[in-house]
Amino acid sequence: MSRAEDRLARILAMVPWIVAHDGPAVEDVCARFRCTPEQLTSDIELLYLCGLYPYTPDLLIEAEIDDGRVWINYADYLSRPLRLTPAEGLALIAAASTLLATPGTDADGPLARGLAKLAASIGASADPLEVALTPVTPGVMEALAGAIEQRRQIEIDYYTFGKDERSWRTVEPAGLFLDAGHWYLSAYCHHAGDERIFRADRIFGFRARSEPRMAPAAPTAPPLFARPPDREVTLLLTESARWVVEQYPCEEVTARPQGLEVRFAVHEWAWLDRLLLRLGPDATILAAPAGWPGVRAVAERMIARYLPGAH
Repeated sequence: MSRAEDRLARILAMVPWIVAHDGPAVEDVCARFRCTPEQLTSDIELLYLCGLYPYTPDLLIEAEIDDGRVWINYADYLSRPLRLTPAEGLALIAAASTLLATPGTDADGPLARGLAKLAASIGASADPLEVALTPVTPGVMEALAGAIEQRRQIEIDYYTFGKDERSWRTVEPAGLFLDAGHWYLSAYCHHAGDERIFRADRIFGFRARSEPRMAPAAPTAPPLFARPPDREVTLLLTESARWVVEQYPCEEVTARPQGLEVRFAVHEWAWLDRLLLRLGPDATILAAPAGWPGVRAVAERMIARYLPGAH
């Protein structure tokens, strides 16, 4: 964690503990949260600025150090227990259910017990919904999680969607994360010589390696779509193609009388080819990325592949 993240985590844990102990001594707080009196004073001064909009005195947290003791009083709004709406409760249940499906998570541990209590508090059953994630080849998630924990390399048999090819590559896993129903692996790839993102359901096999991870740890969830130089496309989409904006990260979206003008990055030409073939007449190319062969070349390549002998 960075210094700012460490401080935030300390303050978030410190505030309810101080309130629950009704003015604990400064030395007890410092011992509990492993901070110096100077750090504690700085944290307390920061709390003066915390509260709810429009930040009037009745909506701010009161905090002070007096006679060697620390006092914190919540604003009136914050002093009331949080009450979740059914929709908010179901969203938390869905998130918790997803975490329970993570390899290595105790199915009967604190998270599962908290999930059951939350479900009961909003009047739902213990398992009111089923979270469906993209299926992954058996053993892959456990192998990746093990490589991350043991800080070692692993070989994966990976299908690259953009290039429509499978290949074995050695990677140094750094983290697993979920996005839009898919598991992703963040890792340093020896084949590419750089950090890469791999979709777990496109890993069809693996080989454990004994070599330790050598590269610096990659971010847990770096951007899914890096933007190479001069690889941006601008499309004019009809209303029926609005799903593109919702499904892919866009650089810019502008409403036009004829539809939506959308600009986004292109990582692989094959991905752009598939998107345009899928959109058909619902997309007009306003600005093509440099180096892209063009629609005619895409159409000729598709005809040659799927209709051999056609003219």
